[in-house]
Amino acid sequence: MARRVRGEEPELTGGAPPIDVGASAHYEDPEYYDFAYRDRRDDVAYYARLARLSGGPVLEYGVGTGRIAVELCRAGIDVTGVDASAPMLAALERRFAREPESVRRRMHAVRGDMRTARVAGEFPLVIAAFNTILHLTERSDFERFFSGVRHHLSPRGRFVFDFSVPHADYLGADPQRTYGAPRFRHPKSGLVRYRERFEYDSFRQVLLMELHFLPESGEAPWVVPLTHRQLFPREVEALLHYNGFSDIHWTADFTDAPPEQGADSLVVSCRAVADAAHGKIRRPRQPRRTKRRA
Repeated sequence: MARRVRGEEPELTGGAPPIDVGASAHYEDPEYYDFAYRDRRDDVAYYARLARLSGGPVLEYGVGTGRIAVELCRAGIDVTGVDASAPMLAALERRFAREPESVRRRMHAVRGDMRTARVAGEFPLVIAAFNTILHLTERSDFERFFSGVRHHLSPRGRFVFDFSVPHADYLGADPQRTYGAPRFRHPKSGLVRYRERFEYDSFRQVLLMELHFLPESGEAPWVVPLTHRQLFPREVEALLHYNGFSDIHWTADFTDAPPEQGADSLVVSCRAVADAAHGKIRRPRQPRRTKRRA
């Protein structure tokens, strides 16, 4: 939740909030979320192209306000979206209320934890866009989530997701200071000054980002914590391999280009191992018994 404090500027918290708070607080204000990411379009076009190629339907984890899902539905693709945030799903409903019936009927939203949610049907394309996977922190989180992905993939379906590359400037930032950014007009609070603080837990590989909002109207300032697990490419490859995925492909920044030094986002595409996709265990073949010659 957003933590409001008195004074000219929010004081430094001196420590990371619980992981579940940092994974949810940013999504309690969908109006600001849509405002902040209104110019983020490359990923929308990328996933819409994949959806059209797959033919649908699509399962989207972390569907949020429907920023991507609405474009898929407009393209004639049925989408089932899973999200844990009630405010984000309410905003999704408002977004789709403005769409024609032909688009609205293609969207089915489910509130649930992406680690445990189960929906009906199989999907040729399962996606988790815009750092959704960075809200998984423990090995058990990944194991449960990947198990659900495999459960929902059709036999030749693909799982595609993206995540931000860990950046040294954020991991090495001084946690005792805040970093300024240009002021802007908040959709609810008017003109605000904005600052950020970063604190990296190198053992847990979790980056805390504090978003500091200081309204010029005199309204009390507030801080929104956001936590992201920092994932490194070879680590992701191993997690996928040991959780039943193969045919792993990497591209950079929502293009078809291979990753290079300096990429901001990595896109991963993979398939479930055939037996793992249906929960079957591949058993070693028993040696054939032969009759002993007399």
